[in-house]
Amino acid sequence: MFVVRRMEENPLLRPLYESAWEGFATFNWCPVDDDKTTHVVYRAMSLADPIREGPRNISTIGYASSTDGVHYKGRRQFILPTEAWERYGCEDPRITKYGDTYYIFYTALSEYPFRPEGIRVAVAKTKDFKTIIEKKLVTPFTSKAMALFPEPVNGKMTVILTADSEHIPKKVAIAQFDSEKDLTDPEWWKRWYENISEHRIYPERTPHDQIEVGAPPIKTDYGWLFIYSMIENHFERGAHYQYVYGIEALLLDINDPRKILGKTKGPFITPLEAYERAGAVGNVVFPSGARVTGDMLHMYYGAADTTCCIAEVRLMDLLETLYPPTASTRRFRRAGDSPMILPDQKHEWEKKAVFNPAAIDLDHKVQIIYRAMGEDNTSVIGLATSKNGVTVDERLPEPIYTPRADFEQKRTPGGNSGCEDPRVTQINDTLYMLYTAFDGVNPPRVAATSIAVKDFLKRKWDWKTPQLISPLGVDDKDACLLTRKINGKYVLVHRIANTICAHYFDTLDFEKEKANTCVHILGPRPGMWDSVKVGLAGPPFETGAGWVMLYHGVSEVHHTYRIGAALLAKDDVSQILGRTSDAFFEPEMVYEKEGIVPNIVFPCGSIVRDDSVYIYYGGADTVVGVATISLSKLLNTLTR
Repeated sequence: MFVVRRMEENPLLRPLYESAWEGFATFNWCPVDDDKTTHVVYRAMSLADPIREGPRNISTIGYASSTDGVHYKGRRQFILPTEAWERYGCEDPRITKYGDTYYIFYTALSEYPFRPEGIRVAVAKTKDFKTIIEKKLVTPFTSKAMALFPEPVNGKMTVILTADSEHIPKKVAIAQFDSEKDLTDPEWWKRWYENISEHRIYPERTPHDQIEVGAPPIKTDYGWLFIYSMIENHFERGAHYQYVYGIEALLLDINDPRKILGKTKGPFITPLEAYERAGAVGNVVFPSGARVTGDMLHMYYGAADTTCCIAEVRLMDLLETLYPPTASTRRFRRAGDSPMILPDQKHEWEKKAVFNPAAIDLDHKVQIIYRAMGEDNTSVIGLATSKNGVTVDERLPEPIYTPRADFEQKRTPGGNSGCEDPRVTQINDTLYMLYTAFDGVNPPRVAATSIAVKDFLKRKWDWKTPQLISPLGVDDKDACLLTRKINGKYVLVHRIANTICAHYFDTLDFEKEKANTCVHILGPRPGMWDSVKVGLAGPPFETGAGWVMLYHGVSEVHHTYRIGAALLAKDDVSQILGRTSDAFFEPEMVYEKEGIVPNIVFPCGSIVRDDSVYIYYGGADTVVGVATISLSKLLNTLTR
């Protein structure tokens, strides 16, 4: 569980039209620190030269420096094509300080039109960023990127590189040298390439993915942190597959970097901002450098092959997500290996499924208010209680709420209908239950009912007549009320289509007003784990830092329901203060992967006790589960 934030100052380097050598694009930069100065090298593309032989826009490598990591000055050309093996451009530098020397690895282009045989890795060395000591060609085979580890690994100079021949996909591998002279020895590389399978690492998730070397590895207490580029669906494009440029991370063994200890489960940076979606090559984010300052990891990347940007993440949050012994503390932990509530075959109304429960803490008991279905596929609401929040102490034999209004009566025999997915909020001495009302024909709509707390505890089911909140014809689900007014208004949080919205009510008399506005709170993020749709989990709960909103997300590649979190401002829920970049709860158990609808965890309620957040969720639309996480750790992640 971690949060990635882009710097507000992005883009930090832009093309300068007045400087012809970097007038078209400046991108794919890499930093290195020296005392109080941050040096960066970056790829610069010139304005078009109509009479130049070969490419009209030539790439060279620029240099700039900064004392605060944000404002970079002194921009100038640093590495230019002077050798035959780089005559058509120098691209995408990665810089590492090794001993007292800076090694800059870059892509050298020797042929035009461009083809694999003319793409190699070269290296330039400097000690002062004023003069280049030497430049040499490194690889005798096709290779596009290389980065040097900042110190020997088991006494050997070590690099990570993207290597390929005319075949695809490209291969990411580790090379280690007894002597620096081997680094530029064609015979050494020939022997190494003959056994490349022994040196490879395999971060790909599917045969359709392509990975590229990103930033030089960073040494941590847990292993080598490696930030890289993942291009999903690179080899399977079409109507159902869209390639996605994303940034991901690996944790490599400190003594044998060919061993992957942990990896992110998907991209945590994808093209979202305007400067990432539009440019010389749109919809590209490409990591090329990283540095650590204090407790923050700053990731340097190119946006749309046009500008230089930075995103940051708290280093320990990312590392503890990647490192297996600590990863479980960054995720919801299930209370046991079996569901909390199973369908009861003795009761017709809940013999098929029990799932998607609301929860509220009353009378020192967690009241678990769950959706239930019998063989007729009619959804009703049942109740179970738990003193410790984990094991069921009591379960009522009859439903506490059944379909009553015309808008939730079954219109198609055998089809789904009824009262679905309740969410319960206490406001003063009243419980408000919002649920999805469905007749099996019309779009689902949000309905609201209420009951006095005292009647609920007495099991006197005197629910108010349900009222529809949603306008007619609008697909509206996943709704709740906040526990207090904001700026004198009651706040409804709900999902319209695939976006979580807010609506503000003057009163809770829903006959007088419908939820006919959508104040945007949170939407899908293209290419990420929540790229297709998002929806509210349980009602957001208030903390000193703001409202914590758990939500579910579904991606276009992985059609599973996963859970993330966002922190909303106390007096403006449309302002997101933090949003997890990864999903930290997803289907893993058999009862979450297999059921009426497989691969689903779907919470509708949560409670907070001491420092623990308990979520109550439906597993595969069949059973009820419970999981917990540390509130302080969750807040620490969502806040700076």
